[in-house]
Amino acid sequence: MSATLVQFHMPSFPQLIAHPALACAALLTVSNLFMTFAWYGHLKHLQASPLWVAVLVSWSIALFEYTLMVPANRIGYRAMSVAQLKILQEVITLTVFVPFAVMYMGEPVKLDYLWAALCLGGAVYFIFRA
Repeated sequence: MSATLVQFHMPSFPQLIAHPALACAALLTVSNLFMTFAWYGHLKHLQASPLWVAVLVSWSIALFEYTLMVPANRIGYRAMSVAQLKILQEVITLTVFVPFAVMYMGEPVKLDYLWAALCLGGAVYFIFRA
Protein backbone atom coordinates (compact mmCIF):
# COMPACT_ATOMS: atom_id res chain seq x y z
CA MET A 1 0.00 0.00 0.00
CA SER A 2 1.51 3.34 -0.99
CA ALA A 3 1.01 6.51 0.93
CA THR A 4 -0.27 9.45 -1.01
CA LEU A 5 1.24 12.75 -0.07
CA VAL A 6 -1.05 15.72 -0.12
CA GLN A 7 0.84 18.86 -0.83
CA PHE A 8 -0.30 22.01 0.86
CA HIS A 9 0.89 25.22 -0.66
CA MET A 10 1.28 27.97 1.89
CA PRO A 11 1.37 31.34 0.17
CA SER A 12 4.31 33.57 0.94
CA PHE A 13 3.77 36.64 3.09
CA PRO A 14 3.91 39.06 0.10
CA GLN A 15 1.23 36.99 -1.65
CA LEU A 16 -0.82 36.86 1.52
CA ILE A 17 -0.93 40.63 1.90
CA ALA A 18 -1.21 41.37 -1.83
CA HIS A 19 -4.93 42.02 -1.42
CA PRO A 20 -5.51 45.51 -0.01
CA ALA A 21 -8.00 44.33 2.63
CA LEU A 22 -5.57 41.71 4.01
CA ALA A 23 -2.64 44.11 3.99
CA CYS A 24 -4.81 46.70 5.74
CA ALA A 25 -5.95 44.21 8.41
CA ALA A 26 -2.36 43.08 9.06
CA LEU A 27 -1.08 46.65 9.43
CA LEU A 28 -4.06 47.68 11.57
CA THR A 29 -3.49 44.72 13.87
CA VAL A 30 0.14 45.63 14.49
CA SER A 31 -0.70 49.33 14.87
CA ASN A 32 -3.45 48.45 17.34
CA LEU A 33 -1.01 46.52 19.51
CA PHE A 34 1.05 49.68 19.84
CA MET A 35 -1.98 51.91 20.39
CA THR A 36 -3.34 49.67 23.12
CA PHE A 37 -0.03 49.96 24.96
CA ALA A 38 0.00 53.73 24.37
CA TRP A 39 -3.50 54.14 25.79
CA TYR A 40 -3.35 51.69 28.70
CA GLY A 41 0.24 50.54 29.34
CA HIS A 42 0.99 53.62 31.46
CA LEU A 43 -1.71 52.49 33.90
CA LYS A 44 0.46 49.52 34.82
CA HIS A 45 3.97 50.95 34.51
CA LEU A 46 3.84 54.70 35.04
CA GLN A 47 1.42 55.18 37.94
CA ALA A 48 4.12 56.72 40.12
CA SER A 49 5.39 58.98 37.33
CA PRO A 50 4.16 62.50 36.72
CA LEU A 51 1.34 62.82 34.19
CA TRP A 52 3.57 64.60 31.69
CA VAL A 53 5.90 61.56 31.61
CA ALA A 54 3.00 59.22 30.91
CA VAL A 55 1.76 61.56 28.18
CA LEU A 56 5.17 61.79 26.49
CA VAL A 57 5.70 58.03 26.62
CA SER A 58 2.19 57.40 25.27
CA TRP A 59 2.63 59.97 22.50
CA SER A 60 5.94 58.39 21.53
CA ILE A 61 4.29 55.00 21.18
CA ALA A 62 1.29 56.52 19.38
CA LEU A 63 3.56 58.25 16.85
CA PHE A 64 4.92 54.86 15.78
CA GLU A 65 1.36 53.48 15.73
CA TYR A 66 0.35 56.21 13.31
CA THR A 67 3.18 55.27 10.94
CA LEU A 68 1.39 51.93 10.52
CA MET A 69 -2.24 53.05 10.77
CA VAL A 70 -2.15 55.79 8.13
CA PRO A 71 -0.70 53.53 5.40
CA ALA A 72 -3.10 50.77 6.48
CA ASN A 73 -6.09 53.01 5.89
CA ARG A 74 -4.72 54.27 2.58
CA ILE A 75 -4.17 50.70 1.40
CA GLY A 76 -7.52 49.50 2.74
CA TYR A 77 -9.40 52.36 1.10
CA ARG A 78 -8.58 50.80 -2.28
CA ALA A 79 -10.86 47.87 -1.41
CA MET A 80 -13.20 49.14 1.34
CA SER A 81 -15.32 52.14 2.18
CA VAL A 82 -14.48 54.45 5.08
CA ALA A 83 -17.29 52.85 7.12
CA GLN A 84 -15.88 49.38 6.43
CA LEU A 85 -12.41 50.55 7.46
CA LYS A 86 -13.82 51.90 10.73
CA ILE A 87 -15.71 48.72 11.60
CA LEU A 88 -12.66 46.60 10.71
CA GLN A 89 -10.61 48.77 13.08
CA GLU A 90 -13.17 48.30 15.88
CA VAL A 91 -13.17 44.52 15.44
CA ILE A 92 -9.36 44.48 15.52
CA THR A 93 -9.40 46.78 18.56
CA LEU A 94 -11.61 44.41 20.56
CA THR A 95 -9.59 41.40 19.38
CA VAL A 96 -6.37 43.03 20.61
CA PHE A 97 -7.81 44.69 23.71
CA VAL A 98 -9.44 41.66 25.38
CA PRO A 99 -6.24 39.55 25.59
CA PHE A 100 -4.31 42.68 26.60
CA ALA A 101 -6.77 43.49 29.40
CA VAL A 102 -6.91 39.92 30.68
CA MET A 103 -3.34 38.67 30.22
CA TYR A 104 -1.30 41.86 30.53
CA MET A 105 -3.35 44.08 32.83
CA GLY A 106 -4.75 41.20 34.91
CA GLU A 107 -8.41 42.15 34.42
CA PRO A 108 -10.98 39.39 34.92
CA VAL A 109 -12.58 37.73 31.91
CA LYS A 110 -16.08 39.15 31.51
CA LEU A 111 -19.10 37.93 29.63
CA ASP A 112 -19.50 41.54 28.49
CA TYR A 113 -16.62 40.99 26.05
CA LEU A 114 -18.72 38.36 24.31
CA TRP A 115 -21.72 40.70 24.12
CA ALA A 116 -19.52 43.45 22.71
CA ALA A 117 -18.16 41.02 20.11
CA LEU A 118 -21.68 40.02 19.12
CA CYS A 119 -22.62 43.68 18.69
CA LEU A 120 -19.56 44.17 16.51
CA GLY A 121 -20.57 41.08 14.55
CA GLY A 122 -23.86 42.84 13.80
CA ALA A 123 -21.96 45.97 12.76
CA VAL A 124 -19.77 43.89 10.45
CA TYR A 125 -22.88 42.34 8.87
CA PHE A 126 -24.60 45.64 8.21
CA ILE A 127 -21.51 47.52 7.00
CA PHE A 128 -20.08 44.75 4.80
CA ARG A 129 -23.25 43.33 3.27
CA ALA A 130 -23.52 43.94 -0.43
